[in-house]
Amino acid sequence: MKAIQLKEYGGPDVLKLVEMDVPEPRGHEVLIQIRSIGVNYADTARREGQYVVKTPLPFIPGAEVAGVVKAVGEKADIVPGTRVVALIESGGYSEFAIADSRGLIPIPEGLDFHEAAALPLQGLSAYHILKTMGRLQKGENVLVHAAAGGVGTLAVQLARIFGAGKIIATASSEQKLRLAGDMGADVLVDYTESGWEEKVREATEGKGADLALEMAGGEVFAKTMKCLAPFGRVVVYGVASGEQYRMYPSSLMARNQSVIGFFLPQIMKMPELLHTSMKELLGYLAEGKLKLTVGGIYPLEEAPFVHEQMQGRKTSGKLILTP
Repeated sequence: MKAIQLKEYGGPDVLKLVEMDVPEPRGHEVLIQIRSIGVNYADTARREGQYVVKTPLPFIPGAEVAGVVKAVGEKADIVPGTRVVALIESGGYSEFAIADSRGLIPIPEGLDFHEAAALPLQGLSAYHILKTMGRLQKGENVLVHAAAGGVGTLAVQLARIFGAGKIIATASSEQKLRLAGDMGADVLVDYTESGWEEKVREATEGKGADLALEMAGGEVFAKTMKCLAPFGRVVVYGVASGEQYRMYPSSLMARNQSVIGFFLPQIMKMPELLHTSMKELLGYLAEGKLKLTVGGIYPLEEAPFVHEQMQGRKTSGKLILTP
C-alpha cells in the first residue's frame, strides 16, 4: 500500500510517499480501506515533533479516516463492507489503516466519506471545547479564533445551537471572515490588524468574551486574555504559531478568570461521553442544523503541499486527502 511517512521532524518536505505492506488486523482490530482522510493541525505538530505527546519515528500521520471495513480480527464484532469513520492514534495518511472496532462509528445513510471524515475530530473538539471544558451557558459571549478553519466553522455553529449570546469570530482575511459570517458569527474581526482585542471589547459593550477558543498561542493568546470578561474562560487547544506565552497564574485572580487545556484523546478514553456527543453531532447534521465546510480535497501525495498551505493560513474549512 501507499502511505505518507516521516523519518525526521521538520517542514512539509519531510513527508515522503512510501510503499509498505498492508497490516493485518488482530483481536478487536479491523482493517479499513481508506476513502477519505481528515487533515488537522495536530498532524503538523506531529510532523514538527511539537505534539502534546511524543511522536515516534518513523511515523505515519493521520488520526481521522473514513472508509470501508475490509478485514476483521477474531474478536471484532463488525461485518466487512461496513462504511465507518474512525479516530486512530496514527497511520491515517495511507490506503489502509488499522482501527479498534470498539471505537468505530458507522456512517449514516446519505453521508459520504468526505463528509464523514470532516466531522469527528473537529466536530468533537468544537463540541467539548464549548460544552465540556468551556461550560458555555446560554447568553454568554463567545470568541472563536481561526473561525474559518475546521474547528472554527463548527464551533461558531455549535455555539449558536447551544444558545450563546454574541459570537465573535476572528480570521486573517476578508474571505475567511465572510465564511465565518455565513456560519452564523455576529461580529467579524481581522486579527492580523493591530488593536483587534479592543474591537472584541467594543462588541461586548466593554465586558469582554465570557468564553474564548484559542489555538494560535503567542501574541494571540496574550491579547485574548486582555479581552476576557470577569469569570471568563480561555480554552487552549493548540499552538499553531509555535510560540508560547509566559503567563503568571496569579494574574487570573483579580477577575476570576480561567485558562483550560483541551486534548481530544482524553475524551476518547471515555467511550460513553464520546459516543453520546458523536450521536448528538450526527443528529444536528441530519437535521440540517450543522453544515460541514470542506475547503479542499487533494490526492494523498500532495500532503506536503496541504500542510504548507494550512500552516500558511491560506486555507479555510476542512481539508481532505484521498488515497
